[in-house]
Amino acid sequence: MRKSFYHFLMKYRHPKPPDEISHFANAAFHDHGFPKTSEDYEEISLYLELNADYMKSMAVFDEAW
Repeated sequence: MRKSFYHFLMKYRHPKPPDEISHFANAAFHDHGFPKTSEDYEEISLYLELNADYMKSMAVFDEAW
């Protein structure tokens, strides 16, 4: 079974020094609506565009993907 994007992203929480992907990972952790089981780029991208005010740029998501 493949891991979800959320599960993949969680390995970037709390790095030293913090960067944009770690900020995204920490914010996604606290976002109770984040599609935690999704492996679909379009589904996650659409969710972030419509709901994630913590995203400064979607380029961070693209880089993490």
